[in-house]
Amino acid sequence: MASSSSADQRYAANIQGWNIQQPVSPQYLGRKTLPIKRADAEPLTREDLQYDLLYYIFVDPTKAFVDYLAPNQPLVNFCDLYVNALWNSPKCSKVLKDKMVETPAFAIEFAKIALLTNVGRINTTMAFFPEMKTALRSYHPVPSLQKTDGNLQDAPRIKNCLKAALLPFEFKTPPPSTPAEIIEKARAGQIPPTSVVNLIFVLANSNNAMAVAQKHFDPPVEFLDLFLPINLSSESRARVFLWLMFYYLQGPDKPNPFDDDYSRTHPGRVPRMRPLTREEQAMENVDPIEEIEWGKRMSALRSKFLRELVDEMEAEKRRKKNPPLPPPPAPSTSYSAQELAVMRQVRAQRQEDPMSRGSSQSHEGQGGSHRAYESSSRPPIPHLEPFKPDLSGEDPHQERTMVQQAWHLINSADPLEDSDKEEDEHVRLDYNRRLRVLARLRGKEPTPEPEPQPGSSSHPNPAHGQGRQPSQAAQASQPTGRLQQVQSWR
Repeated sequence: MASSSSADQRYAANIQGWNIQQPVSPQYLGRKTLPIKRADAEPLTREDLQYDLLYYIFVDPTKAFVDYLAPNQPLVNFCDLYVNALWNSPKCSKVLKDKMVETPAFAIEFAKIALLTNVGRINTTMAFFPEMKTALRSYHPVPSLQKTDGNLQDAPRIKNCLKAALLPFEFKTPPPSTPAEIIEKARAGQIPPTSVVNLIFVLANSNNAMAVAQKHFDPPVEFLDLFLPINLSSESRARVFLWLMFYYLQGPDKPNPFDDDYSRTHPGRVPRMRPLTREEQAMENVDPIEEIEWGKRMSALRSKFLRELVDEMEAEKRRKKNPPLPPPPAPSTSYSAQELAVMRQVRAQRQEDPMSRGSSQSHEGQGGSHRAYESSSRPPIPHLEPFKPDLSGEDPHQERTMVQQAWHLINSADPLEDSDKEEDEHVRLDYNRRLRVLARLRGKEPTPEPEPQPGSSSHPNPAHGQGRQPSQAAQASQPTGRLQQVQSWR
């Protein structure tokens, strides 16, 4: 990115021989090359910021401004007025507010960088923390304004904070947007007529530059020149800035504490600014050695962070291009349906074979099954003992409860056998009891069974007579909800 110092120096050379008494025709250039242009990780020097100008603005002790946002609306100096306006902005985060209260030095540093953003010297592409990843911002260390451990955030957040820094009554109606509107409100008795932040936005607006310059300045100087590196002393430029703030915030008809002899005898004109020689200009905004070294360290830290970020992005691209092979699946200990069928076949052959385990026929009968299973990758099937149900101490003719029936199934049913073979009266009774439980849960009786057809056989249902028997007409009119060929539960 190109540097703006060359353009600023050319403009300074043009104004080098400026004399306020020379009859020069107005040559207002509108918005000059105002934003600072620096490459990523390049520090912002004191000359870029016009640090001495900011120092004289914020160190001035003159309590001449009404702080509308403070209790009892006292008179304060510009520093307190501007810092309080930022602190009361709805877009100022709680973390930032707490830091401003805990560290007043950070509050002033933040106010100075915010003022440069307010006039447009800091544009919205700048950020002030080295770990920034987005390509839409450029990082710039600010050694002269980062002496505390506070985070100056980035220019877009500062701009949002400034845009919301309005007076309470300006949230309902739009704030004034021209110098004439501000003067009109002040002369109508509304003090202050707008917030200090909005006033600076209005004066720095390119649409108002010519009107402000013609009214207050002698050509070729205008409002934005106060923040550029020109051959006018920083102290006199700070006085002109404060004079303009009082003129618009407190009213043009009140005695201005920042007047000089020239502004008193020429109402509406700013105080004179003292020209500087090249040697005097070089003595302002000098960067101390420690600030230069700190800026270099932060630039190196930024370069290291960018290298690591690029390496990480390249590694991520390689991982996406050549994804690692998925790990092989772990061996499963479960059996498939085919293997379970083989196991059932082996058990059935053992139960049907009258020969003993040690006979040759028994080994030959099992050979085919073992050969069929050897084709599988599973480990050999363990030796299976024939299932022996435990029916001791049980009367087969006594009716069982649901718990007894469940216990009977656990002790007598083979889990490898098909459940369709378990047909007895106890099973049908258990199914009917379950059906009654479901009927109570659903709030109505189960769907009645159709009348048996002549010549068809049906099993008696001992639990069926306990319920309500529907009539034949009801059976004919109501759907059964099941297939017609199903006559009873099995």
